[in-house]
Amino acid sequence: MQIRGLFADTTPLKNDHFRRLWTANIITVIGAQLTVVAVPAQIYAETGSSAYVGLTGLFGLVPLIVFGLWGGALADVMDRRTLLIVTTLGLIGTSVGFWAQAAAGSGNVWLLLSLFAVQQAFFAINQPTRSAILPKLLAARDLPAANSLNMTVLQAGAIAGPLVGGALIPVIGFSWLYLLDSFTLLATLGAVVGLPKLPVEGAAGTPGLRAVLDGLGYLRGHPVLLMSFLVDLIAMIFGMPRALFPEIANLDFGGPSDGGIAFALLFAAIPLGAVIGGVFSGWVSRVERQGLAVIACIVVWGLAIAGFGGAVSLADTVAQTWMLALAVFMLVVAGAADMASAAFRMSMLQASASDAVRGRLQGVFIVVVAGGPRIADVAHGGAAAVVGTAAAAAGGGLLVVVLVIVAAFAVPTFVHYRLKPTAG
Repeated sequence: MQIRGLFADTTPLKNDHFRRLWTANIITVIGAQLTVVAVPAQIYAETGSSAYVGLTGLFGLVPLIVFGLWGGALADVMDRRTLLIVTTLGLIGTSVGFWAQAAAGSGNVWLLLSLFAVQQAFFAINQPTRSAILPKLLAARDLPAANSLNMTVLQAGAIAGPLVGGALIPVIGFSWLYLLDSFTLLATLGAVVGLPKLPVEGAAGTPGLRAVLDGLGYLRGHPVLLMSFLVDLIAMIFGMPRALFPEIANLDFGGPSDGGIAFALLFAAIPLGAVIGGVFSGWVSRVERQGLAVIACIVVWGLAIAGFGGAVSLADTVAQTWMLALAVFMLVVAGAADMASAAFRMSMLQASASDAVRGRLQGVFIVVVAGGPRIADVAHGGAAAVVGTAAAAAGGGLLVVVLVIVAAFAVPTFVHYRLKPTAG
């Protein structure tokens, strides 16, 4: 029983609807991660600049903020099943657009960035809606396990995607990777169509600015939830150096400029750590001091990212193979810590909010979770141009540790927070 308790809790899979969504995601996330890898790789191949790669952060952040907040309000008005169908079709359409520009050989980086912005707009509406339906499908006690299972699948795809994408880009080119993403999304579309109608209890009325402001006003009365957003922003903005991976793989570890093994390993390392953390996530459901656990996880994340930067800095003086292995290991540790942190924070939000505001709060959550790394793309791309990739990564990791400890002392109620056993 003790050994079994180490592994992921699969109780949520007894629910038919959750199981179908989860199973479809196994296929879909692999295709989605092919696009995640292909976009920065295509931009770097066409420009040779990490600053241009960093622009994906800006072009992704604006639609994430606007449509994440508005999409959350929309998810508190519309039937959530209908909204999921519409946005999934939108994601399929943008993937076809990526394929078309690559197949035509346009070479226009601004067209690629614009398509990326449209894709992120659909994503920003889709994800809060997907998260908001979980408390309608599952009991509150099953939410931490369900979130761990979802993130394990997401991150497993994020391993397979970079490994397959990094290896295949030099062989078959970008267009086929984008086309594969389009087809894999059909699995999720089928699972969403099979959901029951999901109307909102106490619907917000109209999904306008007032509804968004009301959702933010709800957060003002919940400082622990606000703190959960703040510490995640600290971790992601200062500690996510993914915009530097193409340059690090090329210049520090000797890989080609348009993919290669080092490129694939760097992109796959954080997801690999998250999967390992997810497989051994049985402890997550038993933790009572959720806030303290989040702080501890983020400190581990920051230290691991600092270690990654240190490994990169030694690549010129120590055998590259060993330093690449150390860099990948540090990212794996960071990924495991991030998985646990995200599971705790997502469960806090889902269990504490009423159904009438879940969509809007999940919209804020997706803005923070997905928006933070995009700010990091811009910040790390600019910092690397000044101090170099190694210093930008290592310095960012150390800043994460310092700032999250300061935040913990500033809001002690977060450190003492215990997850409520039932939904609000």
